[in-house]
Amino acid sequence: MIDLEAVVALRAVATNGSVAAAADALGFTPSAVSQQIKRLERGTRVSLLERAGRGVVLTDAGRQLVTSSATVLADLERLEADLHLAGGAGTADRRVTGEVRIGAFSTAVRGILVDVLPRLRAEHPELRVPMRESEPWETIALVASGQRDLGIVHRWGGVALAMPDHLVETPLLTDVADVILRRDHPLAGRTELEPADLADEEWIATFDSTICRQWLRRLFDGVSNAPRIVHESMEFENHLELVRAGLGVALVPRMGRPPLHRDLVAIPTVRPASTRGVSAVHRRSQADSPALQTVLDAIREVAVERAA
Repeated sequence: MIDLEAVVALRAVATNGSVAAAADALGFTPSAVSQQIKRLERGTRVSLLERAGRGVVLTDAGRQLVTSSATVLADLERLEADLHLAGGAGTADRRVTGEVRIGAFSTAVRGILVDVLPRLRAEHPELRVPMRESEPWETIALVASGQRDLGIVHRWGGVALAMPDHLVETPLLTDVADVILRRDHPLAGRTELEPADLADEEWIATFDSTICRQWLRRLFDGVSNAPRIVHESMEFENHLELVRAGLGVALVPRMGRPPLHRDLVAIPTVRPASTRGVSAVHRRSQADSPALQTVLDAIREVAVERAA
C-alpha cells in the first residue's frame, strides 16, 4: 500500500525544488521529509529521487507518481468532504472541525486575516487555521499541489496570474494603490497623477520578482527611463518611512496600509488606475468541505467590510 503522506512529501519536493524547501512548506524537518520519501521508495521498490549536484531531482518514476497521485488525492479530499457533510446531516448547529491551511500575501494578512483568524478561533474552537505568508504565484502553486488548502492572491491590471484548471477562484474585492509623497513634494497638492507626471522621480519598490513590481513597470509603459528604482524592500511600511525620509516616492496599496504620517500624502494614479483584484483560491475537490467553506465565508465577510 502506497503511503499517501509520503506521496504528499514527494509532491512538495517536486513543487518547491528541494527537500529543505519542501520541509519548510509542510512544516516538517528536512530529515522527516527524507525519511518519508525513503519509506515510499522501500514500499514501491523504485528510486524516486536522485542526486543532482548538491540537490536532488525526481526520477522518471517519481515524476510519474506525482502526476498520477493528483487524481487520487483529489478523490480523497472529495470523500472527506462528503463524510463531513453526511456526519452533520440533520444537525442544526454542526460543529466545524479539522484544519484549513491558508497562504496569503502580506497586505492580505494585515488587511483581512488579522480579523478573520480571531473570529474563527472564537466561533469554531475546534477548527485549526494555520497561515503562511507567500507571494501569489507561490500561493497558487502551494494550493494546487495540496500543501495549502486556501489561498488569497492578487493580480494587478493585466499582469498575468496563471490559474490551474483544478482551482476555483472567488473574487473578494478590488484594492487601490496610491502614490505616496512627502507633503512638501511639488506634486503633493494634486488630486490624481499620471505616469508622465512621475517620470523623473526616484522610486522605492518591492523586489523585481513580485507582481507589485511588475505592475509598477507596466504603469510606465511608454514613458522612457521610468521608473527609476533606487531602494527595494518587501515591506510597504518601510516604503512609507523611506518616502517620509525624502528618499523617493512609492506606490502603496490601501489594504493593510497603516494610517499615514502627517508628513505624507496619498494620491491615486489615472490613465491607468493602479488597482488590483483580490481573490481566494481553493482546489475544486474541496468545494464541499464544511471547514473550507466556513473559512472562505469568513474571509468574504471581512472583504465586504473592507470594500464598503
